[in-house]
Amino acid sequence: MRVAALLTLPVLLAGLCAGQRRVVFVVGDQEYRSEESMPAFAQILERHGFQCTVLLPINRQTGEVDPATTDNIPGLEALRAADLMVLFTRFLELPDEQMKEIIDYTNSGRPIVALRTSTHAFNYRTRKDSPYAKYSFRSTAPAGGYGRLVLGETWIDHYGAHQKESTRGIPAAGMERHPILTGVKDIWGESDVYEITTLSGDSKPIVMGQVLAGMTPDSPPRPDKKLMPIAWIKTYTGESNKTARVFVTTMGHAEDFKNEGFRRLLLNGCYWAMGLEDRINAALNVDLPPGYNPNPIGTGKHKRGIKPPPRS
Repeated sequence: MRVAALLTLPVLLAGLCAGQRRVVFVVGDQEYRSEESMPAFAQILERHGFQCTVLLPINRQTGEVDPATTDNIPGLEALRAADLMVLFTRFLELPDEQMKEIIDYTNSGRPIVALRTSTHAFNYRTRKDSPYAKYSFRSTAPAGGYGRLVLGETWIDHYGAHQKESTRGIPAAGMERHPILTGVKDIWGESDVYEITTLSGDSKPIVMGQVLAGMTPDSPPRPDKKLMPIAWIKTYTGESNKTARVFVTTMGHAEDFKNEGFRRLLLNGCYWAMGLEDRINAALNVDLPPGYNPNPIGTGKHKRGIKPPPRS
């Protein structure tokens, strides 16, 4: 195995060991510092014996990690051997050869875990003749594109005020004993609640989001805002006719990862998606790796000058 320094956090980028479950992170979000949070979360998974590969958007001219790059995530062929895809992308318009790897995986019946802006993962604005343009978030065939077809919902709107109103997570009625909620307490994050109009297919909410009138955990709830799903499970059956487990959360702000309840929810969601719910227990270590200190969210606020190591 080879461990490389990336975004000041050691991230496993190559070397798949026999017998380990292989998790491939597909990262390409311009705003929420997923280029920092996903490598940190990968380290948590590695602590539990998973083999992680983190794929990031790379500026073709500079060779640097660049969240503003929406058309280049090298290395997606790693998905061919993956046991789980963790998706955190937003408005990508990838070349057909790269997008094919994501869609081939999606259709394979293997599990998917998706965060926040993945409901609007793709947006083909210039290459509308691409066979993958139908996965754009505003597509009409399929309605809602990849988000609604595969994950359960597409982008609708901010329901809580962005960067003014945070989120408290509350177990959905009847789901308190679901394996994904094992040991999960006090979910809170700076993410605002996303609006949900429908959850497609067999989606089942696991956690409901309460809009808080402020950016601290003790902020009062907004009494005029109903609860919205912020984490759910579903299945997706693609062209292989094999059914995949899917876990989705609309949380994912870089600061959300400082909340133990959210990290445990996400870790448990990965175990569940891979059919390993019998291994979930309340004592699983979800400590953040040392030095997790992400840049503020927002477009253009990412760390500069970071280059991934050469791939062998």
